Amino acid sequence: MNLGTVYLEAESDDTLLQNGYVAESGRQATRVDTAIRDIPQSVSTVTQDQLEDQQPRTLLDSLGYTSGASVSNFGFDSRYDAFYLRGFASFYNGLFRDGLRQVNGPSAWYQNHPYSFEAVSILKGPSSAMYGVSGAGGLVNVVSKRPKSDAFNEVQLGFGTDNRQELAFDFTGPVGDGRLSYRVTGVTRDADTTLEGYSDDLNMIAPSLTYELTDHTTITILGELAESTRGGTASYYNSSYGVASDIYIGDPDYNDFVNEQWRIGYEVEHEVTDTITIRQNVRYSEVDADLEFSGIYDSGAGFERYWGHYLENSETLNIDTNVEMDFTTGTVEHALVAGFDFSRSSYDSYYDGVGYVSAAATDAVDQSYYSGQEMDQFGVYLHDQLQRGPWTVFVSGRYDWVETTTLDEAQTGTDTSAEGFSGRVGVNYAVNNDLSLFANLSSSFVPTTGLVYDSSTDITSGRSGDPTIGLQTEIGIKYELPGTESLVTASIFDIKQTDAVVFQSVDPTEFDGLYQVQVPYDLRSRGIEIEGQFNLTNDLRLTTSYTYLDMEIERGVTGTEGNQLSSTPHHTASIWGFYEPNRGPLAGWGFGAGLRYVGESWGDDENTFKNNDQIYADLAVSYDLAELGVDGLGLQVNVKNAFDNTEQTCSAGYCYLNEGRTATASIAYRF
Repeated sequence: MNLGTVYLEAESDDTLLQNGYVAESGRQATRVDTAIRDIPQSVSTVTQDQLEDQQPRTLLDSLGYTSGASVSNFGFDSRYDAFYLRGFASFYNGLFRDGLRQVNGPSAWYQNHPYSFEAVSILKGPSSAMYGVSGAGGLVNVVSKRPKSDAFNEVQLGFGTDNRQELAFDFTGPVGDGRLSYRVTGVTRDADTTLEGYSDDLNMIAPSLTYELTDHTTITILGELAESTRGGTASYYNSSYGVASDIYIGDPDYNDFVNEQWRIGYEVEHEVTDTITIRQNVRYSEVDADLEFSGIYDSGAGFERYWGHYLENSETLNIDTNVEMDFTTGTVEHALVAGFDFSRSSYDSYYDGVGYVSAAATDAVDQSYYSGQEMDQFGVYLHDQLQRGPWTVFVSGRYDWVETTTLDEAQTGTDTSAEGFSGRVGVNYAVNNDLSLFANLSSSFVPTTGLVYDSSTDITSGRSGDPTIGLQTEIGIKYELPGTESLVTASIFDIKQTDAVVFQSVDPTEFDGLYQVQVPYDLRSRGIEIEGQFNLTNDLRLTTSYTYLDMEIERGVTGTEGNQLSSTPHHTASIWGFYEPNRGPLAGWGFGAGLRYVGESWGDDENTFKNNDQIYADLAVSYDLAELGVDGLGLQVNVKNAFDNTEQTCSAGYCYLNEGRTATASIAYRF
């Protein structure tokens, strides 16, 4: 929804330039400002316009129309942004914010609230050569809202199904002579969900400042403080293997998952000369999770209930420093980046076990089981971006050292270390102003967070896992429709990953409430992706995608080798458009509609039963009251899952239900 001239038409910051639904350039794949069409790698961007038109409630919602991204593997579960990229679980090692990794603990996950960011960039395939620890499927980089040099203010009031009430605000602009600019973004929300006793409450504020110290030096400070309360469990009772009943297993009176998180950091950029720039990004972040969960099981004499409680703290310090040098050798132009980064992450988890008498009795028993992990990661990297005529060549290399201390119940540490090289070679050839051809060979390196178990039936002998290694080959094209603002990307890829971490369900009543264990797999992902973003005239914005994916288990537990990984469909497709005429009888109105298709997939890794294919529809309508003489005021209604699809999705043999239809209505004033 665009509200007249107060809307920032071309959202941009130092890392990303976007216009409508089309990202034009950014540092997301290279750390160097580069046109997206010249990057020899598949890159998707969910822009500010798309976020505003679709009004996503979670990061998962934001990724729903992106090729290669899977967001519904676990049905409805707003506690975690559990996304998959090109078939690989990417939520532990592929989540970044402002170019720095967000390290999730087993339960204490960082939550990224859509109103706090202005874009999401998705790098497809291994990206460790530039960003260090990240998975074979790629990474998701959330771009925070940053101070703007032009004043922009918004207050938004929202309502919706499930007693949803929300107040959001976003204020930004210059101070004094313009060298200092600020931004303050906030949300307060009180909401229920379709699950009894499962809340969706949020209080969040994200302040930021940018100050031009000199004409050549700029510092940006980014912060956030947030507290959210969601449900402790989103699961339904599985009445038999591969069948989810409509019985919600949570206890409405013991079902709070309180997540408190904060982050503070800075980004400094100093232009030493016209050709040399030094940058440093630093962030400290922390999340505290207090998770009450419950469930039911069939004791043979009927359903019985159990209760459990987790406390977990996760802390991360990230420091990245690099220098960019632009120079020429003969007829070849170089953009060379050399850098060093360090991260220290840790988590401490306390688990009270499972009680079978009552929630109060469970809380009263002091039997906390402790586990924890501390990880230091050091990395050095070098990237040379060479350009000569229509040719662009990327050569990137990185070496990482990782030291891990795994703490047992007695808080006795077991030290392990891992190190590895990751690289990327990419070539892009601009056939003409509209068409580019590209190819790349890239690798990934990921040490394992948490404990690995060699059997899904024995969780008493956890150990630190081997690093996960990935290698990709990819070829593709990027095309801009003549005379339009658009970008179409099509690619074919082949990714091999060894010692992958795949989640397997276990019986919580038999294993002290642990819901899943980790088993090392070797996986191979082969597929085709086609994606397009279009600004077709000033009235119509459009995004489309199609993915074919073959996800094979090359090594796994008995009975799975040669099978397809569960909940990874061969075919997915989507289309979303927003029509906003600026003249004629419909001037001021906006109409959005989208369809997402998720093809059938296997419900377990043994490939004994299938998930049905599913279709989801989303709708939007908006009105700019400037047509009635009220500048800056607008109304918008969004409907998610308009067909009310609540069909089950099964992963690793356990089945989950989708949320069903929801709707939100908002009134926004921009000035």
